[in-house]
This record gives sequence, C-alpha cells and structure tokens, in this order.
Amino acid sequence: MRISPLFCGYIARHFSVWLLSFFLGLAAVIFIADSVELLRRAAAKPDVGLATVLHLALLKLPQTTQTLMPFAVLFGAIMAFWRLTRSNELIVARAAGISVWQFLAPALIVAIGLGIVKVALLNQLAAVTFARYEVLEARLLRGQVEQMIVSPAGLWLRQAETEGATAIIHADQVSRDLRSLGGVMILRYDAQGRFLARVDAPTATLSEGAWIVEPAFEAPNGQPSKPIGRLVLPTDLTPDRIQESFARPETMSFWALPDFISVLESAGFSATRHRLYLHSQLAVPVLLGAMVLIAATFSLRSARRGGVGLRIGLGVIIGFGFYLMNDLVQALGKSASIPVELAAWTPAAIGCLFGLATLLYLEDG
Repeated sequence: MRISPLFCGYIARHFSVWLLSFFLGLAAVIFIADSVELLRRAAAKPDVGLATVLHLALLKLPQTTQTLMPFAVLFGAIMAFWRLTRSNELIVARAAGISVWQFLAPALIVAIGLGIVKVALLNQLAAVTFARYEVLEARLLRGQVEQMIVSPAGLWLRQAETEGATAIIHADQVSRDLRSLGGVMILRYDAQGRFLARVDAPTATLSEGAWIVEPAFEAPNGQPSKPIGRLVLPTDLTPDRIQESFARPETMSFWALPDFISVLESAGFSATRHRLYLHSQLAVPVLLGAMVLIAATFSLRSARRGGVGLRIGLGVIIGFGFYLMNDLVQALGKSASIPVELAAWTPAAIGCLFGLATLLYLEDG
C-alpha cells in the first residue's frame, strides 16, 4: 500500500517537534555547563566579568551544538516513534499495509536534510563564532597572542615579546620539522602597537627558547636598512605549538577546507586533522540517518510486549556507544593509524548497517 503524503507530513512533523525539543534542551544544558567552566577559569582574571564569560559561551555554543545533533536526532526519533506506537497510530498503519520502511522514510528525509543544512549552512556560522571564541579565549583566559596563518604567500606568525611588545614573522619557506624558516621578514611593534623596526634575513632557526636570525638586516622606523649580524629573538614556541597554532578545522568553513588543505600540503605541513574534519562533515547526513534507524529498532515494537523502558534505554546506550566509537576511530585517524576516510565514514556506515540489519530481522518489511 502506498503511504499518503498527509501521513508522511504528520510523521515528519511529529519527529521534528521532538528533535527540536531535545536539541534546545541539550543546547541549554551545554551552555550552562560551558558558562560555569568559563566562570571557574575566569575567577583568577579580574578583568574578565560575567558579561564576557556569557559572550564567550555564546560564541562557543554553535560549534558545540553541532556535536549534539546526532544525540538530538536519536532521542527525538526514539520519543517520536515510541509515542506513535503507544497511541497505536503506527500499529493501525501497519494493519493498513504500510511497511516500516514507508513510515521511516519521512523521518529519514528530515534527518538527512538536516545534515545537509548543517554542513552547508550551519557549519559556516559555527566556524565564524568558534574562530572568534578561540581568539578571545586565548587572549583573555590563557594570555596567549600567538597566531599562525598559512597562505600561498607563505607563513605568517604573530608572537609576544617582552613588556607587551609583539613581533610578526613572515617566511617564504618552512622546513618539514618546523625548525627552519627561509626568506624571513620580521616586523616588530611596541606595547602600544607602534612600529619599531623591520628585520630581514635569509634564514631563521628555532632553538631552545629563541629564533636565531642570521645574517640579519634591520631597518628601524624611518631609517635605511643596515646589517646587524646575528639576532636572537626570544620565543616560547616549539614545533608542536607551531603545528597546533594553525587554524583548527572547526574554525574554518566547510567550503574553505579543500583550498586550505592544498595550501598546507604544498607548504609541507600535515593536513590530517583538516582532511579528517572535512570527511567527517561529509558523513554527517549519513550519520543522522543512521541515528533514525537505530532509534527505530528500539522504539517501534508494541508496548504490549513489555520491556519498553529497557528497549529505549538500550537504544540510548547504543547511541552513546556509537559516539564513543566515533571518538576512538577519529583519534586513530588523527594519529594516521588508519586512513582519514575510513576514520570519518566508519561510524556512519556501521550505524546504518546495524539499523538496517536489526530492522530486517525484526520486521517483515
């Protein structure tokens, strides 16, 4: 029997209401938890007030809620299907000849469509706000000003010097171990942001606690360049901190990631984290669809058979199990122990296969 568009819309609306309810509830809990944690960290910072803390928590919220979306879909689908089964609406639909796959289709369409919207649109908002959060959090709570930018024009690094002064370092080439720079230009500023001098050198080497720049040529503000021999520029950077200073993939738009990955790799840097994040975003629609299938396996059976609470609880536990598996597989992907494509797509693929296999076993289709 063919399912009517009216019934499809009813199921989709029912699922969407529960999905939105859980999403907003989880977002509120996360916002409160983040605010409390930021307040704890800001306790020793007298210049960081409550308004600033709430502003930071709001900036972080769009990125955090992206990780909540699979849980919101899972819980929303469990509650929607359980309520429809409890009210005998799905039982009557089955008696009328509508298969489980037909009334799962509206929820799957909503979940997959939400995943596409998340990747194509919501990810852009989250990237902008999280990038701003990273800058403010580093400056206000960690007291760091180091910033790293990699572009086709080379490497740009901003670091702190003594007494509030800053230095902006540009290099045309970077060694693979991040300890040697070529074609170096350094712009030095005082604590008030006034330009002090420009330093040029063919090489700069990162040693313990300092950049060794030689042979250096310095041009003080408004004066011609002159050789100064060897310049020792203090720094607290290490190769690991330089690598970590690159823009985190979460702070970048999904659409900007492919170009940034190409720039990173052409400059000789590892782009494993960014590739993994790109493929993880591509897998989001499939992962959300898998959450609907998992929810259906534990919430579509008649309440008269008993064990409803146990089945729903088991569904929630399995959902969290998939989340932990996702973290484990992504950790393996970041360490290059397995290919990033495998790490990104495995949780969504296993979720789909588990849901489909269980439904085929339990239902007559």
